[in-house]
Amino acid sequence: MAPREESSERESRPFPERLLIVRMSAMGDILHALPAAIALRQAYPRAIIGWLIEERWADLLSGLETVNSQSGSKQPRLVDVLHMVNTKKWRNRPLDRSVWKQIKGSLAGLRRMHYQVAVDFQGLMRSAVLAKYSGASLRYGFAEPRERLARIFYNRVVTARGTHVVEQNMSLAEAASHRGLAIPDFELTPDEEEQRKCDAWLRQYRSDRFVLLSPGAGWGAKQWPAERYGQLALRLAEIGFPSFVHAGPSEGELARAVEAASNRTAIPVECSLRRLIALTRRAAVFIGGDTGPLHLAAALQVPVVAIFGPTNPARNGPFGTRSIVLRSPSSQTCHRRRAQPDPGLLEISIDEVVAAALKLAGNPG
Repeated sequence: MAPREESSERESRPFPERLLIVRMSAMGDILHALPAAIALRQAYPRAIIGWLIEERWADLLSGLETVNSQSGSKQPRLVDVLHMVNTKKWRNRPLDRSVWKQIKGSLAGLRRMHYQVAVDFQGLMRSAVLAKYSGASLRYGFAEPRERLARIFYNRVVTARGTHVVEQNMSLAEAASHRGLAIPDFELTPDEEEQRKCDAWLRQYRSDRFVLLSPGAGWGAKQWPAERYGQLALRLAEIGFPSFVHAGPSEGELARAVEAASNRTAIPVECSLRRLIALTRRAAVFIGGDTGPLHLAAALQVPVVAIFGPTNPARNGPFGTRSIVLRSPSSQTCHRRRAQPDPGLLEISIDEVVAAALKLAGNPG
């Protein structure tokens, strides 16, 4: 059954020659939109597809190709045009002439493409406004977007179906394509040069099989303590699994706290997004909370141990890979950005995480 499209009109539905995907941030959310974007590309292989994205996340899509997991054949290039913006900089420096020049150039490039259809997977005011500014005559968005006022900028609103956000994004893609779409079976291809550099770096540590830890989180309530990640790394080292600790921007201190708690057995890694993709792809297992690097590991089909607290793993958990989700029954779904860890999150023990990691990765030998 086709998804319900809340519209009083039955407009003609010509083949779209130019289609804009709007999902600007953040890492996990962009990755959750990727299956829907791939399905749209497969539905319209000859269309010019653009993607509006924050420039810090552009490496997730730059030069991206997909490989069909069943046939092994490469699929057409996913994105023809990347429209990069920096809305944080735009907001923080509104009187800077260079910023206004950048804004003008970005918006002119967006408008110049003459998109016919825009699909806003983000559901924020800024994403909806930019979708409208693109000039697309058909603008699709969720009936209940993250920011309610975003809805006024859509002329086609869709009731989301499915539990997981990947499934919900697929329902929006189905509405935009006017056909049923299956979640595509795919794997991401790495940047070959970056992968070679990463492999050479790993050889220095003789780490053919390692665990990648990601202790960061969007806010404190989702963050298992750094001390526990350190003790976890120490336990894994004792049984023959070395650990690398990923540190995102501004997370260097957090990674060093994990290193200290591990008696220096965990190795902090501060790296570019391209290097993180290459490193994650080589991990025997990934361990982390509800954050972008976890969803990157899932997209790369790396086994994942997910440590969840206030967010609902049924909606936001790892998708498309072997995984074990650890969540206390006492944790309640809540998106309030509290600084302190969720009490239920603290009930998850190091023993549970070690057991889950070994179940997924096997013995290190």
